[in-house]
Amino acid sequence: MQILKVISLLLDYPTEALQGAREELLNAIGRAREISPEQRTALIALLDELAGGDVMDVQERYSELFDKGRSLSLLLFEHVHGESRDRGQAMVDLMAQYEEAGFAIGVRELPDYIPLYLEYLASREDIEAREGLADVSHLLALLAARLVERESPYAACFQALLQIAGQQPAVAVAEVREQVAAEVRDDSLEALDKIWEEEAVDFLQAEQQDRCPSQTSLPGKAREEVPVPLHWVDFNHEGAAAAPAQEVRHV
Repeated sequence: MQILKVISLLLDYPTEALQGAREELLNAIGRAREISPEQRTALIALLDELAGGDVMDVQERYSELFDKGRSLSLLLFEHVHGESRDRGQAMVDLMAQYEEAGFAIGVRELPDYIPLYLEYLASREDIEAREGLADVSHLLALLAARLVERESPYAACFQALLQIAGQQPAVAVAEVREQVAAEVRDDSLEALDKIWEEEAVDFLQAEQQDRCPSQTSLPGKAREEVPVPLHWVDFNHEGAAAAPAQEVRHV
C-alpha cells in the first residue's frame, strides 16, 4: 500500500532528500484512494510545509515536537510499556515478525519506530496492512488527538492512518479528546527535568537490585544518534523499492 510508504517518509526526520522528492510524493498522495479527498488535502498541506521551508528550520520544529517528552514519541512501545521489562520482549517479538515476513530493515533503528513499522506494513498485502494499523489504532488516535491539540499539521498522518485502519478519524479522535485535554504537557523544561530525575533514581535502584542495569531511554534520546537510511520507493513504479537514496539522521 503505497500511501503507507508516503506517510512513513512524512513522519521520518525531514531532510533535503524529502524536499527534493516533493513532486513524487505529491503524485503518490493524489493517487491514494485508501483515504478521502479531505485526508489527501491535509497530507499535501503537511508536505508543502516540509518541502517549502528551510530544511534546518523544519528539522528543528520536528525535534521540538517529537523528541521532547514522551506523549508524542514515535516509538509505539513507549506508549504501551514505557520502561518496563515487557518492552524488551515486545521488541524481540516485533523483530521476529519482521524476519518471518522477510522484511530486512537494514537500519540501526528500534523496530517499533512508527515510520519503520509503516514501511513494513507497506510491504504487506492490503488486508494485513489494515489489520496491523487496527492493532494500534488506539495509539494512533491518541497521537492524532495530541497533535490536533497542538495544532500540528502532522495530525494529518495519524488521521489518515486511522482511516486506512477502517475508522472514522474525527470519531476516533473525539473519543480521546477529553483524556488528552486533561493531560499535563510533558515537553516543558520543568517536566523534562522531573523525568530526568526520575530516570536517574530508577536507574540507581535497578543497579542496586540487579547489578546489571538495563539501558534507559530518556526523552529525546529514545533513538540512536546515528545516520539511518530508510528505504525510498520509486513512486513512478508501483511497489518497486529503490535503493536508499540518502541517510536519514534521527536525533
